[in-house]
Amino acid sequence: MSTTDWIVLFCTLLFIVAYGVYKSKGIQNIDGYLLGNKSLSWYHVGLSVMATQASAITFLSAPGLAYSSGMSFVQFYFGLPLAMIVLSISFVPMFHRLRVFTAYEFLEKRFDVRTRAFTALLFLIQRGLSTGITIYAPAIILSSILQINVVYTTLFIGTLVVLYTVYGGTKAVSYTQLLQMTIIFGGLLTAGILVVHMLPKDIGLIEALHIAGKSGKANAIDLTFDWNNQYTLWSGLIGGFFLQLSYFGTDQSQVGRYLTGSSIRESRIGLLMNGLLKVPMQFAILLIGILVFAFYQYNSPPIFFNKYELNKIENSGYAAQVNELKAEHELIFKKKQEQINRLTVALDHGDEATIADVREQLRHSDTQAHEVRHNLITLMQEHDSLADTNDNNYIFLSFVTENFPKGLIGLLVAIVFMASMGATASAINSLASTTVIDIYKRFVSKTGSERGYLSASRIFTLAWGIFCVIIALYASKLGNLLEAVNILGSLFYGTILGIFVVAFYVKRADGKAVLWAAIFTEIIVIALWWSDTMAFLWLNLVGCAGVVLFALLFQSFRYKAYST
Repeated sequence: MSTTDWIVLFCTLLFIVAYGVYKSKGIQNIDGYLLGNKSLSWYHVGLSVMATQASAITFLSAPGLAYSSGMSFVQFYFGLPLAMIVLSISFVPMFHRLRVFTAYEFLEKRFDVRTRAFTALLFLIQRGLSTGITIYAPAIILSSILQINVVYTTLFIGTLVVLYTVYGGTKAVSYTQLLQMTIIFGGLLTAGILVVHMLPKDIGLIEALHIAGKSGKANAIDLTFDWNNQYTLWSGLIGGFFLQLSYFGTDQSQVGRYLTGSSIRESRIGLLMNGLLKVPMQFAILLIGILVFAFYQYNSPPIFFNKYELNKIENSGYAAQVNELKAEHELIFKKKQEQINRLTVALDHGDEATIADVREQLRHSDTQAHEVRHNLITLMQEHDSLADTNDNNYIFLSFVTENFPKGLIGLLVAIVFMASMGATASAINSLASTTVIDIYKRFVSKTGSERGYLSASRIFTLAWGIFCVIIALYASKLGNLLEAVNILGSLFYGTILGIFVVAFYVKRADGKAVLWAAIFTEIIVIALWWSDTMAFLWLNLVGCAGVVLFALLFQSFRYKAYST
């Protein structure tokens, strides 16, 4: 990056942090620290909810996912609008009326303290691990730009986020997220326009989409019903609905965002706003990914997008072999470029025979390119067994830093940083909220002072921040970060949602029945995932349905036992 880019990056980040700290000054109690005194408007709630979900993973991994496998991931969000409607009708008024700090307080009122503690524990495990992944994503950026080990950049990013979250709590998080999302929307629009502008003069948006489509990248909708296919219309509508319902309805990182609304109405409108905007926003991000794919059909892509790992192998004893692979990579690209030019002409003339012929040639060239990459990755692993050989998360970053004009690179990198800071700060704040309210205040210090609880909140915020940074140091082993964080959520969210569904709608089930149902169901969910029985989105449905069915079953057995 140029000096101008660095200035734009640091000034943007400094302004965001300073703004959040300024807006959160004067916090005196945990109501202000954990819920921002419940004073926020609907648009503030809506943007805060979106920012919590849209981490740096979204802006780094989603374009890379579209580049590699197409638009099908957008189906993951199809259940979200329906989930927002259900939450607005049921969860929001219930939480507001009970005046709770966390979603899990409600479970003790409905069941017992053991169910509350178990559900809070599931959340803490899932959210603590997921937050480590969100910290790792922007660390990739600094590592790639500065050409230094990602461990150092992970420690830097983690420290930056933890410091202002410890100081300002929910209010600092919410106000920074409002500003972050405003800048992010503008940056995404600019990025999309620039990608199209950098295509060859005779290739516009429509032609680029045709090229991507004929290469199998524009496959946004899949109508087949397949348990093992991760992204279909049905897995998104059904499995995605249960995942989003659990995430927004029972995950404290999201519940804490809309509990800051000044009224039930403000919280409801904020959630509905998220439901309306999230799918188009995700579609646009994935669309940028396939436009980058189209760009690299006319411009030679790097043989490997992670520059740090590539430089390591280039400067090792394997340099000669790497140079041979790079030369082979260039020859394959030149052959592909001729094929793409033929495809462009055939598309203009509607020549289906030529289109079919060229598509077959492109598939063969892609196979050759994959073989070259595989050979390079093998060399990387021989040189360093700990090398990060998955460069999917670096694709969009590499494209931006190599091709965008000065100043704008710094702004787009700042956008990814801000997304990570917003999502990470929300998550760490929610981990602290749950620990203080559901564990510390309930079991350790039942009669403490407001100032004591405020101090405990800051201490637990710091402790969870350190834990998440430690997890981030190991996140490079998880492959595509966007998929990894959603798989992790699917292992727990269905069970948590099932507990809340029983709490809301199954009046005859008591705490003991639902606790054992949740434990039994969680074992089943993990076993199904471990055995790779079905695509991960369906685990949310299995988890929710399992808790409800087993709770009714266990309650029935206990009732019969008492009767006899």
